[in-house]
Amino acid sequence: MWIRDRLDGLFSDEDFTARYPRDGRPGLSPAQLATVCVLQYALNLSDRQAAEAVRCRIDFKYALGLELEDPGFHHSVLSDFRDRLAEGDRADRLLGLALTRIRRAGLPKGRAARASRPFP
Repeated sequence: MWIRDRLDGLFSDEDFTARYPRDGRPGLSPAQLATVCVLQYALNLSDRQAAEAVRCRIDFKYALGLELEDPGFHHSVLSDFRDRLAEGDRADRLLGLALTRIRRAGLPKGRAARASRPFP
């Protein structure tokens, strides 16, 4: 919640324009899917559990900027999204962008701010 309040979300759809062209039918927001993946990792959730959390949990809906009535998405979307991020250095660039935004907002404090890697 703190990241959404201070940064208006960790990612924006514009961060994905090179990887997700705007042609074709409208799809799910890549910024929201990336945020779900971060929450999924942080909470050690399976794809099914993460998709269920998007459907049912108010904290997930708030973090994603969704209406309470939003129906969410099928769990298989997360695997497809991660597969696309795994190509080249896309995931590394996205992580770097997120860390830069978090640091600029002054969010990590103490030991977390000095860590060279965010995940073990």
